[in-house]
Amino acid sequence: MNAPLYAIPGTERAAARDAQSRAAARGADPATGMATPARTVADVLRESQVEQMLADLEGELIGLAPVKQRIRDIAALLVIDKLRLNLGLQAQAPSLHMCFTGNPGTGKTTVAMRMAEILHRLGYVRKGHLVAVTRDDLVGQYIGHTAPKTKEVLKKAMGGVLFIDEAYYLYRPENERDYGQEAIEILLQVMENQRDDLVVILAGYKDRMDTFFKSNPGMSSRIAHHLDFPDYAQGELMAIAEHMLAGMAYRFTPEAEQAFDEYLARRMAQPHFANARSVRNALDRARLRQASRLFADRERVLDETALTTLDESDIRASRVFQR
Repeated sequence: MNAPLYAIPGTERAAARDAQSRAAARGADPATGMATPARTVADVLRESQVEQMLADLEGELIGLAPVKQRIRDIAALLVIDKLRLNLGLQAQAPSLHMCFTGNPGTGKTTVAMRMAEILHRLGYVRKGHLVAVTRDDLVGQYIGHTAPKTKEVLKKAMGGVLFIDEAYYLYRPENERDYGQEAIEILLQVMENQRDDLVVILAGYKDRMDTFFKSNPGMSSRIAHHLDFPDYAQGELMAIAEHMLAGMAYRFTPEAEQAFDEYLARRMAQPHFANARSVRNALDRARLRQASRLFADRERVLDETALTTLDESDIRASRVFQR
């Protein structure tokens, strides 16, 4: 890899300090640099515990089959690269910068967090943390303000994943005094020259991201993986709701379950529906109604069933049914 044209202050010493741990993560002994005995996929999966993470991802996320398959493919590539390194074969670090496109509430941030953990377990990044930002975190309001802001964010993200939501707002060609292009240029250099220590994920609506890439071909050429997050079907949203409720120790009565299914059908047809995000908000409001219902009966002894059950009235009180 060519010498970096641009470096984030403080990362040179950090990289040197982490050299041994990075060697170990790649499957090498920190002291000698000699390959460890891992010779099978099972060996690498056992050492990294990535297989359990992939299983958790499959169990936690409803739908998103193409997205989960791409994550498995990336994990497979990194596992094979570790085995190649253990045999002394060349295994150049692949570029893993990504673009996640889809409507709100389709799981983009959740998948980015899981991706950071998997990349860390397999030794691609040092820390495995996720730094989520928007334009306001990167672009300044006056001359000389953007570069320090962008560099500070990049410094925090080094060794992990930088998630830029609604990334198309970085580029505003209609405003001659906009400083977003400066942030883009810094990002481009770091994405190329320090790609073995940082993964950048751009996220947003698909049509707007397509326009952004057409206006910024340099950015497009650095994105290796484009993952489209489809909207959830009604049945998937119902499964997501039940999964969320179980995680909070709640459940529907059969009547409430039917009412919530009807709620979804009506809400999906309305503007500003945000998939799983809207489901979570609806459940939060149902819990508020349940709490108010129980609170009103001051003398009632509340057992576990009462405290954990949402009934039909908690759902049908929604304004969605009033229209």
